Amino acid sequence: MTIFKLTLIATLTIVSFAQEKEKKIQRADLPPAVEKTVAAQTLGATIKGFSQEKENGQILYEAETTVNGHSKDIMIDANGAVVEVEEQVALDSLPATVKDGLQAKAGAGKILKIESLTKNGKVVAYEAKVEAAGKKKEIQVGPDGKPLDHEE
Repeated sequence: MTIFKLTLIATLTIVSFAQEKEKKIQRADLPPAVEKTVAAQTLGATIKGFSQEKENGQILYEAETTVNGHSKDIMIDANGAVVEVEEQVALDSLPATVKDGLQAKAGAGKILKIESLTKNGKVVAYEAKVEAAGKKKEIQVGPDGKPLDHEE
């Protein structure tokens, strides 16, 4: 095989893997248990869309919504259980320790958006989208504002 063919095969494999990880779906494609949870969790929200993804071998469904002018994304397992909620929060609404922790990790970068990450009904981290030197990245701190041992 030529280098070109090997490169093409590798590229197609990576693209198909990335596409398999998350794909946009319609509400009608949601399993009944997931639809029931979506209906309960999105009361008063504007639904922007749905996706399905595979994480650690588990199929998850995400409902992207807007509530009171901010984003709120809900990750639901195939049985209808809420796995994670990412909800946009304002920097000035956070405790000083969390603000300080995010700003320390952002360094000279500009914080563009902050979300709380909730699992099992408990905030486990805060995630910020940061722009520095023309590049965007995500940073996380724990609910106490301290660096995490691992990303959530």
